[in-house]
Amino acid sequence: MSASPEVAAPSTLAEPAHPAVGAATGLLNSYTPGARFLSTPTRTLLGEGVHSEVPHDERPLPRRVAATLAAARAAGHPDPVVIGAVPFDQTAPAALAVPDRLDTAPPLTADPLIALPADAPDLLDLDIRQVPAPEAYGASVAAAVERMWRGEFSKVVLARTLELDSPAPLDTPAMLQRLARRDPSGYTFALPVAPDRTLLGASPELLVSRHGNRVVANPLAGSVPRSDDLAEDVRRAAALLKSAKDLYEHAVVVSAVHEALARHCTDMTVPATPTLVRTAAMWHLSTTVTGTLAAPDTSALELACALHPTPAVCGTPTDTARRVIRESEPFDRGFFTGIVGWGNADGDGEWVVTIRCAEAERNSLRLYAGAGVVAASEPEAETAETAAKFRTFLSAVGAQL
Repeated sequence: MSASPEVAAPSTLAEPAHPAVGAATGLLNSYTPGARFLSTPTRTLLGEGVHSEVPHDERPLPRRVAATLAAARAAGHPDPVVIGAVPFDQTAPAALAVPDRLDTAPPLTADPLIALPADAPDLLDLDIRQVPAPEAYGASVAAAVERMWRGEFSKVVLARTLELDSPAPLDTPAMLQRLARRDPSGYTFALPVAPDRTLLGASPELLVSRHGNRVVANPLAGSVPRSDDLAEDVRRAAALLKSAKDLYEHAVVVSAVHEALARHCTDMTVPATPTLVRTAAMWHLSTTVTGTLAAPDTSALELACALHPTPAVCGTPTDTARRVIRESEPFDRGFFTGIVGWGNADGDGEWVVTIRCAEAERNSLRLYAGAGVVAASEPEAETAETAAKFRTFLSAVGAQL
């Protein structure tokens, strides 16, 4: 005798076929402004409320974070984790906090529901200003190249911004949805950095992670825009792997990362040649550097602060590059080219380079993009590269340059 309809509806219909189905996208869908969202290739995090904030004082940042985590644990927090952002200038106040509640899930790529498309952005009449204008940015690149040929320095990363004003309040959760679903294998974040201000982005670049005694860094430097034409896209990727200018730029960054981590690691592995990493908008030269932590009490954030800023976001020599950046960029970078990520009381964590990002505040949005300038750089090419990098975020708001 067949079962009745009531009995025939098995409980598995109400349960996912796999625990990862819907877990990560559920956290993505639950994000609201003021919460802390971060997805990485290892996990998805959503923090709500503030248990404790990391103070700004004269102590080194890793020490302040460690003290905040220890105090949270002593106050009864079962498993405190700090999440947030560190500015490009490490002496400026960071935006780091231990959430009251932290929900975790597998990475977005483990959730089949991430393949579902995000809603298309509303068509808004956006006012877009380029700061500096492309011509002024190109002139800054040319001036930097001339100084390099005089031997003053060997690389500098110069950035520009887009300032967008909307007639209606910006939909931050919708922008996050589009960023995450466009590049789910990267590092997507939405983090409060001031009252009513949110730092959003989809970075492809891991600065450093620590899990137990295993340390991983993945510097990216040298890039080219993707093409919608498959044959042209493959040609550009192949050309990037052979580009003397980009290979040199990449080698400078890998060498600096190796040197900084070698002070803290043993058994390091640094591949001799880079591979390729792709996002929806760009191809990047990529090298994965691994090592074994020498001192078990060295936290992931300590490693990140030792690495930051790498030549991938600043230049070399670092002090000279910082000065050129201050002289050339007509804005404060703030959190752009800083660090975003998480860290726990055991010292584990993942810290990511803050690129492909923007700051949203009510009806305004400021986008950031930079390009590595070396002696072989051409102003038109570097300007085009920053325009291509803007595409990651412009697609999330339905705008074009």
